[in-house]
Amino acid sequence: MKLGVVADDFTGASDIALTLSEAGMPTKQFVGVPETTIADRSEAGVVSLKTRTVAVDDAVQQSLAACDWLLAQGCSQIVFKICSTFDSTDDGNIGPVTAALAKRLGERSVIVCPAFPENGRMVFQGHLFVGDRLLNESGMQNHPLTPMKDPDIRRVLARQTSWQIAHVPHQTVSRGAAAIASHIETASDRMVVIDAIDYGDLIAIGAAAKGRRLVTGGSGIALGLPQNFGFTPQSQEWAGAGGKAVVLSGSCSVATRGQVERYRQVAPSREIKIEDVVEKRLSLQELVEWTVKQDVAPLIYSSADPSSVKASQEAFGKEVSSEAIETLFANLAAALSNTGVERIVVAGGETSGAVVSGVAATTLEVGPRIAAGVPALKVGGRPLALALKSGNFGGPDFFEKALSVLETGA
Repeated sequence: MKLGVVADDFTGASDIALTLSEAGMPTKQFVGVPETTIADRSEAGVVSLKTRTVAVDDAVQQSLAACDWLLAQGCSQIVFKICSTFDSTDDGNIGPVTAALAKRLGERSVIVCPAFPENGRMVFQGHLFVGDRLLNESGMQNHPLTPMKDPDIRRVLARQTSWQIAHVPHQTVSRGAAAIASHIETASDRMVVIDAIDYGDLIAIGAAAKGRRLVTGGSGIALGLPQNFGFTPQSQEWAGAGGKAVVLSGSCSVATRGQVERYRQVAPSREIKIEDVVEKRLSLQELVEWTVKQDVAPLIYSSADPSSVKASQEAFGKEVSSEAIETLFANLAAALSNTGVERIVVAGGETSGAVVSGVAATTLEVGPRIAAGVPALKVGGRPLALALKSGNFGGPDFFEKALSVLETGA
């Protein structure tokens, strides 16, 4: 392998795996850190972790273990893949993990750029925008686990790490890769937040990153990296899965709630309430039986509005509520895959991590694009296809489209 990615959640991992694959770099996604060396022809490896909201020390140790494994596979550059909305808290985990990886790799300045313009995430004057709104006005300020209330990425990082924070403004980025690289070279011992508002900016940043040991960013940061290793875009083939299907949604984002409401109009649905899960009023077996008897792929969702989620968290505790829902989705995915369900569409980063763990996947083959940042995936060695969607990704008809692509590739 030449390029390694340490991803802090499962949807982010598949997001950047799609970016690299579409750019012509053979890519494989791994679930957790593999225990052994992989004899594989892939040129890029993406290690999927679930470290976005765990304790800082745990996130650092898991990320270092992933980095060490990727280095052992021959990788010369590591990307720390974070969410394009910079999901984190003032304690971390983006700053501490970046600092630890930089120390391990001997890197004294690190590019930081969460921009993903295709999905409306842009960085300008060090501030992160979602569409035409600042991050803290985009709905992300209500995220149940990582409420983002400050759009200035420089300030967010400064609260997370002792490293100095530098900035490359768009005026410099617009002059191209050489200007960006020159600016970075003057920023020793700093994390360097770089503005990016369109595709061309990310290609230039990718070129400026050539030879650097570590880059931190969203999937957009990977757009220009494969060409540094001599790769160009290639066509893909996909053998889909045509069996039973289900849609599982645990995201509370505005986009996902809209997708849920649309899909409920055309398919059977069941809402999962946190109090019913915590108080053990749900029957897993009954849910499985209900799912498999449906003629249309049903929707099982826990995608309440932020006020309802907050009320449940106050009643039962944030950690208890989150763990209960994730455990349910993990157990449900495991049971459904064992009954012959071959297509699972998942909305939400934490939910995706639970589902992947539930079906005991170890590797994921990257297939065609469903939506920006969301590929079709095939669980290695099994007739099970997945779509793992970050909460805010995809259009209103995402669920219908994902089911079709998982089946036919188009």
